[in-house]
Amino acid sequence: MPLAPNLARRRLEKGELALGFGVHHLRTPAVGMIAAAGGFDWLFIDMEHGAMSVDDATKMCMAALSQGVTPIVRCCKDALFEGTRCLDNGAMGVVVPHIDTKEEAEAVVRAFRYPPIGERSWGGPPAQYGFVVADTAAAQVELNKEIFVCVMIETPEAVANADAIAAVPGVDSLMIGTSDLTASMGIAGQIGHPDVRAAYAKVAAACKAHGKHMGMGGVYDEKVAPDYIALGARFLLSGSDHAFLMAAGGARAKFGPACRYMRGHCNWTCERVASAIRRRHQPRGPRCSVATCLPWPSLPHLPPLRPRRRK
Repeated sequence: MPLAPNLARRRLEKGELALGFGVHHLRTPAVGMIAAAGGFDWLFIDMEHGAMSVDDATKMCMAALSQGVTPIVRCCKDALFEGTRCLDNGAMGVVVPHIDTKEEAEAVVRAFRYPPIGERSWGGPPAQYGFVVADTAAAQVELNKEIFVCVMIETPEAVANADAIAAVPGVDSLMIGTSDLTASMGIAGQIGHPDVRAAYAKVAAACKAHGKHMGMGGVYDEKVAPDYIALGARFLLSGSDHAFLMAAGGARAKFGPACRYMRGHCNWTCERVASAIRRRHQPRGPRCSVATCLPWPSLPHLPPLRPRRRK
């Protein structure tokens, strides 16, 4: 069986944006299908901050291989063995946080690349081949080319060492973990601060000099993100499952009071209610028992309702 394609890598090789869907709380094998339907290119299965097991992660990885999205896991630098187990069972890449030095980057490569580049152990035909490999040596060469290895730059020390880290053979990407970087700089949350911009410029120069892909995490501001993309960021963590759910759920919840208002006894159509809401009329006090239970101060005043008569 041919190796499953690394769709994120294909995007990056074309100079396009590769958009990542962060997985913190979801545990369903359907997450890859959801991400692909939403227009994302890769899963960021987070074993650093998410409370998932290797078993949880690999189930999502295996399912994603046939769902049109590339599964990539994040594992801690003191638990690289979790990354290798995920690579044996469906993952097409690994992101390792808090890499500050060239030596730490070299350790990551040794763990995730097969000889002669690294020291990864062969555990038999991996899931990416459907567990069927005709030529082990050829498969290891192919996997060394396709597996995506990304290290995260999250401290001033890492920024200072960006050129040396980018020069390490076997590292594909340097992703700036902007949230932790700002915290370590003493400017937590200030993603557009001049010092952060300078860090992005330095990492971008290192990536360009050594042919590596720059990644961006923790920047979800639509005014700031384009500036870093303009510097060369292409491997983008676009957000996480809980944030997506809260944003979409919050937007839908704003329409909920209108639906409750009309449910069961209102002659208004949904379009008329929505139109009234868009006009943003201020309420002048409830005129029916239904309106008194609506916990939405911006609900417009609506004319008295005529209860439906049951036949």
